[in-house]
Amino acid sequence: MGKISPVSSKYIVNANIDIEGIVDRPDVIGAIFGQTEGLLGADLELRELQRSGRIGRIEVNTETRGGKTQGTIVIPSSLDKAETAIVAAALEIIQRIGPCNAKLKVQGIEDVRISKRTFVVERAKELLRTMVDSVMPDSQELAEEVSHAIRVMEITEYGRDRCPAGPGIDEAEEVIVVEGRADVLNMLKNGFKNVIAMNGTQVPQTICDLSRKKDIVVFLDGDRGGNLILKELLNIAEIDFVARAPDGKEVEELAKKELHKALRSRITIEQAKLELAANDTSQSIRRPMMRETTARVQPAPARVMPQQRLQPLARPVAAPVAVPVQGGKLNTEEKKRLGSMLENLVGTRGAYLLDTKMNVLGKVPFTELGSTLKSLNSGVYAVVFDGSADKDITDVAEKAGVKHVVAMDSKVKDAMVNIVTAAEL
Repeated sequence: MGKISPVSSKYIVNANIDIEGIVDRPDVIGAIFGQTEGLLGADLELRELQRSGRIGRIEVNTETRGGKTQGTIVIPSSLDKAETAIVAAALEIIQRIGPCNAKLKVQGIEDVRISKRTFVVERAKELLRTMVDSVMPDSQELAEEVSHAIRVMEITEYGRDRCPAGPGIDEAEEVIVVEGRADVLNMLKNGFKNVIAMNGTQVPQTICDLSRKKDIVVFLDGDRGGNLILKELLNIAEIDFVARAPDGKEVEELAKKELHKALRSRITIEQAKLELAANDTSQSIRRPMMRETTARVQPAPARVMPQQRLQPLARPVAAPVAVPVQGGKLNTEEKKRLGSMLENLVGTRGAYLLDTKMNVLGKVPFTELGSTLKSLNSGVYAVVFDGSADKDITDVAEKAGVKHVVAMDSKVKDAMVNIVTAAEL
């Protein structure tokens, strides 16, 4: 007999069989062929259909329980749906198998093409998803890829020192100075064209020349090397602002959002000097910020080693604090100058540090005023800040030798320093 491959069949007839007795599988198959013979005509004769391959091998599975036999019949068909239904219905006329009564019931006709069609649809969805995600980039990705390639190609060499730089140095009013070529590439990749690299720890003359013509923002790595470069720049170039990468990171490693955040958080060069003075014992850094203090400190003996010469600055010294304030009050010109500074600070939460000539030594956030005064210890004549003068601030100011504390208001009634509020100005 011929046999249809399950792949080529279109329908599968599923039927259940109940037999009141014990029979074998060949008995069931014989009853199917024998009792349907001549019933449906020559065109639908089961033997001929199976011989021509239009009906597949009939599968019979039976089991015996309590003297009765139950099982299932599976018949694959490549006939059309009407012919398959006729063949299935013909199975139910079987009422006896061997010597036993039997009852055969068709449970349904399964369309094999439906399950194949479901597989095709699900597989097509999976293939389309893969193609969209990885094979076919969208227009935005293509544009970003092309723009990135163009920006990287735009790196040039600027000045006689041939410093790696972006193409927008000459047109920009503000120039960002970074440490190396990799930093320039990262900045170009993220849209910054007014960037130039020092290409080492030694500051080239090109950077010095630029600092006299344009506003300079130094963008340093968040490590000790950044401090060393800043010290050298302070000595030979005119720097306006300082930006730092997060601690432990380098500019070349930063993402676009991190670059923008670091540049927005830049500080003035005066504040950078104060921070260096607070964290560094180098006399070359402290001297510009503490010229008034050094004039009052007694010279150290010749035997003292260089690293010990700044010790009087690090200890609370009684002599500077004990110098009496001239009259304890401010003259009209000083009040006018301090009132103008306090007005400029309204809403900024900042603080100015002044010398005896009312020159601004630096500007710091109000939250860092106490720590800054502690680190400087002396050399500050007056402080002006957008905030309220409390006991902590006045105590620190008194120890640092500050003569005047100018604030929006005061919570202190008696203090050794002269407290001036906005109302008095």
